[in-house]
Amino acid sequence: MARVALVTGGSRGIGAAISVALKNAGYKVAANYAGNDEAAAAFNKETDIPVYKWSVGDYDACATGIAKVEADLGPVDVLVNNAGITRDAPFHKMTREQWNDVIRTNLDGVFNMTHPLWNGMRERKFGRVITISSINGQKGQFAQANYSASKAGDLGFTKALAQEGARAGITVNAVCPGYIATDMVMAVPEKVREGIIAQIPVGRLGEAAEIARCVVFLASDDAGFITGSTVTANGGQYFA
Repeated sequence: MARVALVTGGSRGIGAAISVALKNAGYKVAANYAGNDEAAAAFNKETDIPVYKWSVGDYDACATGIAKVEADLGPVDVLVNNAGITRDAPFHKMTREQWNDVIRTNLDGVFNMTHPLWNGMRERKFGRVITISSINGQKGQFAQANYSASKAGDLGFTKALAQEGARAGITVNAVCPGYIATDMVMAVPEKVREGIIAQIPVGRLGEAAEIARCVVFLASDDAGFITGSTVTANGGQYFA
């Protein structure tokens, strides 16, 4: 029987690529999204991957949403914590709301999604928790104290939880993408984009499908001896 994978932020950008790659690898996939109904409907129509709407920043909404996914598809075996937001500002101008919004989605959201699934994975003696962190959680970034803190927190969560899940057959890993050719990155002015590419030794932006392939591997049985690890996929821009 096909395993079930749940991808948060799974209908756009890197998340959409992950959802499609997991489906192509034989998983039954559910894609969560937060607010863009039009994009989610288009993604569902194009891929036939079911979409489910809730905010990962709300624990009760996560528990309710997960229950709906499991009622429709079966117990979730693979969780991909991909949902994330930015609210960039230099720290002296950053508001409490900008800080809280990012921490709530990018860090609390990882807890809110993983916690309701954890006991089921332990009981079934199998699970894969894969969190999409960021190069900026590894090295920091100007005007991203909130984002960098949240993504660094995701890495600490991964390393700690991996130790708890290991004997229960659950692996917990992270992927840290560098700059990927998503709509958001491609929308920045060309000169800014050229400046970014100049810092990447391979001389190009990454592709969402390249991140997705990392996730598919970490979700597989072949990756059963890999846990607590961070896969750095940034074209050589930063070595952790």
